[in-house]
Amino acid sequence: ARTDAGHFAGSEEAFRHWDEDGMVEAGCATCHSADGLPFFFAHETQIEQPLSNGLECETCHSSVETFETFTTTAVIFPSGAEVTLEDNSNLCLTCHQGRSFSGTVDRATADLPADEPAQLRFINIHYFAAGATLFGNEVQGAYQYPDKTYVGRFEHVDAFNTCVECHDVHALTVVEEDCTVFHQVDSLAEIRMSDTDYDGDGDTEEGIAGEVATMTEALYAAMQAYGADTEGVGSIEYNPARYPYFFDDAGEQFASWTPTLLKAAYNFQYAQKDPGAFAHNAEYIIQVLYDSIESLGGDVSGMTRPEAEQ
Repeated sequence: ARTDAGHFAGSEEAFRHWDEDGMVEAGCATCHSADGLPFFFAHETQIEQPLSNGLECETCHSSVETFETFTTTAVIFPSGAEVTLEDNSNLCLTCHQGRSFSGTVDRATADLPADEPAQLRFINIHYFAAGATLFGNEVQGAYQYPDKTYVGRFEHVDAFNTCVECHDVHALTVVEEDCTVFHQVDSLAEIRMSDTDYDGDGDTEEGIAGEVATMTEALYAAMQAYGADTEGVGSIEYNPARYPYFFDDAGEQFASWTPTLLKAAYNFQYAQKDPGAFAHNAEYIIQVLYDSIESLGGDVSGMTRPEAEQ
């Protein structure tokens, strides 16, 4: 019954999922077992690992006497891109990168008619792919439409530009007070990055988190409208608490994917699984949401797409 902050919540699904198997499978062990990360750094590969009650001190610290952490000079993302941060935030990137990328979706939908249902399965980015959002186009964690350009890494200000500079590494909470005082707001969600009304709702006072939330809602509405209007697709409903997340009107797993709908749904899930995307790289997630709505025939006439390419 260990319910400490995320990494140490040993009673939660992230660590209990494999109880019936008796071991954590190799593909999950690096991030979901106490011994997985040290093994990965030592051997550059992974094997199945024993079950654990959350992560331990030794998971990230190579010495519990000096509290030195494991180090790695670069982190390889699912796209094959190698990136690095300036401090031991590379430990964070090792797990918070997602398990798929734009090319994963392209491979699954290659040579299929865009708007005809096909034998496709939903592709899930996985949880809290904050590192992928931070680096944007450099790692292509979200689905990126081939005729569009996307921003790269979000460069914030010195001292608040990496994972460990913005988050308490043990409690996982955001170092919020420094941000709210500087931006003169009461909460992170109220911070704006410009006067641009990205979501087109006429509110230029709301925080950038509100812009992202409105566009995420608009994407879901566009997905449902597309399903209703496209032959052979039908109703699509999202349930964030039930795998595999998308269901038909009978409550069964949604199976009428077209390539167009799958790409948009991947990005909708991406936005759900990085609730801090507005802070990690607002322009990138807004670009992704805008393009997804547009691809479905949704109305983007009042919205504004950030065009800067980094």
